[in-house]
Amino acid sequence: MNAAQENGAGPSVLEVEGLKKHFPVKKGLLSRHAGKVYAVDGVSFEIGHGETLGLVGESGCGKSTVGRTVLRLIDPTEGTIRLSGRDVTHLSKTDMRPVRREMQIIFQDPYSSLNPRMSAGDIVGELLRVHGLGTSAERQEWVAELFERVGLSRAQMDSFPHEFSGGQRQRIGIARALALNPKLIVGDEPVSALDVSIQAQVINLLMDLQQEFRLSYLFVAHDLAVVEHISHRIAVMYLGRIVEYTDKRTLFTDPQHPYTEALLSAVPVPDPRLRRKKMVLQGDVPSPISPPSGCHFHTRCPYAEERCRIESPPLREIAPGHTVACHLR
Repeated sequence: MNAAQENGAGPSVLEVEGLKKHFPVKKGLLSRHAGKVYAVDGVSFEIGHGETLGLVGESGCGKSTVGRTVLRLIDPTEGTIRLSGRDVTHLSKTDMRPVRREMQIIFQDPYSSLNPRMSAGDIVGELLRVHGLGTSAERQEWVAELFERVGLSRAQMDSFPHEFSGGQRQRIGIARALALNPKLIVGDEPVSALDVSIQAQVINLLMDLQQEFRLSYLFVAHDLAVVEHISHRIAVMYLGRIVEYTDKRTLFTDPQHPYTEALLSAVPVPDPRLRRKKMVLQGDVPSPISPPSGCHFHTRCPYAEERCRIESPPLREIAPGHTVACHLR
């Protein structure tokens, strides 16, 4: 039984194993190969039916690249991606087309992800037309139902993106993601561009839709409070690698990786009477072009030993459903 099943989420919708994405770095007039950006460097996880996996970490750690590579918007360098047990890692564009109906994305910026020359109804209905689903009248009716389901009105189908607020635009993005009845939705920081009050509304909408359609989410974010609210399990990334992976309750009450401890110590406490011990990390995040040897975190870790500078720690299980990549655990 896998971790997703143990959490009551059922068989896995998505299985990712040893995923790597390295971008070439080219310099000079002849575009000579000058190195690689190790954006994603050996990531493994799985997501069950009706489950949300939160993927968190600092900006530039590779979490958005993971989401886009999983969807095959970016081709992986190495690793395996399975959707409902089917290996989609090396499928051609033609073979991927029917698979794309099963997985969609909600982008971070709700304005730039919408075509300003198309009405909101046409934006959502375009996916149905491209995949040849239903008649024109049936597509129109399904789009109208989606609009109502995400908190918009049928009358707004003829409006254009600039006529909507930021939260309403993101609701259009959510309706578009739902149009093909997918199994998996990747949320690439879908609420980070919204006001805090609107964030809560959109998060609650996503959770309601998950219950109604039994959706699975890969929720990419840097806001731990948002991730705690929506996720069942959480994976913490640092410089292209997952360093801790467990259920949300364990992560917030018993973090085991020093980097996770540092992230949690930076979360504001709403009660001014409570004091939280701050763990301030020294130095800057290393460059993904030339990551440190051994444990990528050792250059900033207050507990680092000589072994950490030499050996890369494997992601190992220290308790049922709780894995950590640290020599000291």
